[in-house]
Amino acid sequence: MTMIADTPAQSMSVFRAESFVVSEGANLGDPLACADDMMLDDIYALAASAQPERLSTHAGDPSHLTVAEGSECGTPGAAIHLDCALTLMSPDGKITDAIVLVEVDTVGTIDQVYLLPLARLEPRTDYALVGIDREDARSKFAHLTCARFTRGTHITMASGKQIPIEDLSVGDRVLTRNDGVQQVRWVGQSTVRATGDFAPICIRAGTLNNERDLIVSPDHRLFIYQRKDRLGAGRSELLIKARHLVNNDSVFVQDGGFVDYFELLFDTHQIIYAEGIAAESMLIDTRTIPVVPEEVSSQLVSHSNTSLSGLDVTESLLNRPDAAELLKRASTR
Repeated sequence: MTMIADTPAQSMSVFRAESFVVSEGANLGDPLACADDMMLDDIYALAASAQPERLSTHAGDPSHLTVAEGSECGTPGAAIHLDCALTLMSPDGKITDAIVLVEVDTVGTIDQVYLLPLARLEPRTDYALVGIDREDARSKFAHLTCARFTRGTHITMASGKQIPIEDLSVGDRVLTRNDGVQQVRWVGQSTVRATGDFAPICIRAGTLNNERDLIVSPDHRLFIYQRKDRLGAGRSELLIKARHLVNNDSVFVQDGGFVDYFELLFDTHQIIYAEGIAAESMLIDTRTIPVVPEEVSSQLVSHSNTSLSGLDVTESLLNRPDAAELLKRASTR
């Protein structure tokens, strides 16, 4: 299938390699490295002073990502490769997965190595490296980057009826904002620990004129139409990431336990209605395509939606405690 060139930036919380160092084992004293330079059974520890940074990337060609403008770390435009997936075990036997990301310069030399934990890592805790997988990194990363709804989210159908997303099937007819009624092409489902970048965002009922609580993945984008440009974005149509609305009151992170996530795929990227809020469906690009079965992805000629290009709002415009209330007022009067 043809991938789209204009992809939204994906933000994730990473640690620099020098924050995750071998405290016992063959590579004693060495920081996190590429798969070829790591040894199974080495013990790693996260430094007490380690601070996560937000790494923002765009989808590149199938071989790499690129660092986005405004990323807290990395050089904008530099290539980021998914080196491998790690399996780490703490002293109590708890398993934590992580992904090693490698940034390279213009001649292909390693410039920086990052650790992307898929669950919380505790400082000054010993983690034994019990697995290195070069094949599974893309699949694990794809689950992190998809726009996903949680179990129980009500989706508006062609008839106007609202149905929980877990009850939808291929072929069901869903109401979209721009293209009328569209058939569901695929529904994905996974259960993960609700921690870190997997912890969903809850938007309480009424916050954005939603009928019930809407709970989505952190980078899931919501569509807002401003009757008046109260945000100062310079346009009426906006795509807002759920994580950028967090105010720990009407919008908050649901951290802890497990969460059932669902992906909803159509022939093209769509804006649908979830709990009455206009929200995006799954977007296929080089980051997310490993999640989709090949027999489905091979039938998709393109997954672009030019009407949604350029609508993303930067985090800086939303860095205010009343952002959600401002958008609610902008959309109603």
